[in-house]
Amino acid sequence: MRTLGFLLRKEYRQIFRDRLMLAQILIMPIVQLVILANAATFEVTRARLYVVDQDHTVTSRGLVTRLVASGRFTVVGASPSMALANQAMLHRAASAIVNVPAEFERDVVRTRTGHVQLILDAKDGAAAGVTASYARSIITEYGAELSAALHPTVRTVSVTPEPIPSPGQSRIEIRARGWFNPELSYHDYMIPGILVELVTIAGTLLTAINITREKEIGTLDQLNVTPVTRAQFIAGKLIPIWSITLVEFAVGMAIAMLFFHVPVHGSLVLLALIAAVYLVAALGIGLWVSTVADTQQQAMFVVFFLLLIYLLLSGLFTPLTSMPVWAQWLAHLNPVMYFVAIMRAVMMKGAGVRDVMVPFAILAVYGAVMLTLAVRQYAKRAG
Repeated sequence: MRTLGFLLRKEYRQIFRDRLMLAQILIMPIVQLVILANAATFEVTRARLYVVDQDHTVTSRGLVTRLVASGRFTVVGASPSMALANQAMLHRAASAIVNVPAEFERDVVRTRTGHVQLILDAKDGAAAGVTASYARSIITEYGAELSAALHPTVRTVSVTPEPIPSPGQSRIEIRARGWFNPELSYHDYMIPGILVELVTIAGTLLTAINITREKEIGTLDQLNVTPVTRAQFIAGKLIPIWSITLVEFAVGMAIAMLFFHVPVHGSLVLLALIAAVYLVAALGIGLWVSTVADTQQQAMFVVFFLLLIYLLLSGLFTPLTSMPVWAQWLAHLNPVMYFVAIMRAVMMKGAGVRDVMVPFAILAVYGAVMLTLAVRQYAKRAG
């Protein structure tokens, strides 16, 4: 233990003396968290709308006014010509076109049905889907108000053709309510996953680089001929990064709660315990990378290759259920996926120990296996 204590003291001094490494561990991930928390979102705050109003009535103008008043749309142009609207979208001046046909108001009053055409720039399918959802909700609400004001049997104005209900036909009204994230806040959904990714990058990359640097400067060979055992050397390398990364995780949680107001309905102690176990797996992977890489540059390339796979198969940006079956099987080999799921379950749903026992056990087994394989590989190459 005394030898390990000297090694730990040496490692902590070396880390805090290297300002660049200290910035990589503590400052850069926090800056990335603040930036990514605001940038990594699928929410469309304001779409550029081009209006083609061929009706020019109070009802058609009221529809456009309602879209703009919602704060989700900004009118960037208006004309009765679809050709001009198409040119605006082609030149990316508009991301949506609303086309109100002639005699729109007359149809609403006489036939109880009004149709509005909504054209979207669908290069980004996710953004187009969100924009269409906003427009559909606003137009439906506007149609309901017309129904009450014009005639008790006037139907809702819709963006897609629907059959006119026969007299006396029953109608079902759907009222949706969201659980766990009622405000549909992307901050609440994305920040837990982003925090997992950042501590993974810090722990894995710094572990791999720290040990390969010993190889490059030649001190690793010198340590191998000293009375210091390989277990003591590895523990002396991993424990400082493990503890500092835990501090980074705690700082990130504080920023998420205080600055972004991300709710934590579950136990912070449980999250800290799971993070401690997860980081053993992350650092074990970094140790394994250091055994197959001879230079820091090689270690960085291998780590970035693994991190890209981690990111894409973690469920951070896209749900796992939308992936092909083979990708879902690969995702179950990804420790990041389990920790992201645990973070969201504990923070958003208030999940307890029983609720996250299975993914937590998988993380524990994953960490033990990766650390054991890395230590054996390191002993084999150093022997």
